[in-house]
Amino acid sequence: MARDTFSKLLATTPAASPLSFALNAKRCLPLILGPSPDALEGTDPADAAAFHRWILRKLRAANADFAAGGYGEDRALYRMSDLYGTGSEEPRTVHLGVDLWISAGTVVHAVLPGVVHSTRDNKEFGDYGPTLILEHELQGIRFHTLYGHLSRQSLQLSPRGRKVGIGEPLGWLGQPHENVGWAPHLHFQIIRELDGREGDYPGVCRASEKATWMARCPDPNLLLRIDALKKPVRRPRVAAAAPKPVAEVPKRSRRASSGVG
Repeated sequence: MARDTFSKLLATTPAASPLSFALNAKRCLPLILGPSPDALEGTDPADAAAFHRWILRKLRAANADFAAGGYGEDRALYRMSDLYGTGSEEPRTVHLGVDLWISAGTVVHAVLPGVVHSTRDNKEFGDYGPTLILEHELQGIRFHTLYGHLSRQSLQLSPRGRKVGIGEPLGWLGQPHENVGWAPHLHFQIIRELDGREGDYPGVCRASEKATWMARCPDPNLLLRIDALKKPVRRPRVAAAAPKPVAEVPKRSRRASSGVG
């Protein structure tokens, strides 16, 4: 099945909110973290408490209930951890999921029905922390969704092999000490092929490999359907009709205009 056909399938499949409310029923702040460190306005992303306070200030300023975004975004903040590259190698900076920034302890729900494929507590600083990967099947096509930055208790509620229905609780968002240094949020990602991985899958790629990895991981908003994250439709510009040529009025001769005859 072609990738664009798969995307259309995702976009038309019934899906639930991963949070405890309909995502378009509350105000969403599209949060851009960006390729420049200045995007965080001096906040150190490695300081989870300060990062969370910065997000809360952004939410209050926008009168928003939660923040979301990040798919395909090039982010400087991954410099906070050697997990994303060291030395002279090209770092991993391009985000492959959608982040939903909201308080720790928020219940996380299954977006689609499926089976818990695998779980893991990815403990390295800057990683996912407790992670669930669900397996799904649509029209004979198997694929996966990843839920990162959960609480450790979530791995007990949703062990490997658990069958879940659409909208069923999977767990809770973790505190910074559980999700290894991050401000509380859910990382949600769609994965075409796990390539043998269990409980983990890259959520950030190198900029030079962006097209390849985004093909492997389609836009999560195909399922989340957050209006604030949808790209505006570009309508083709209609060329204005050329003005009709105005018939040239013959100039009267100097003699005629003077009235001499």
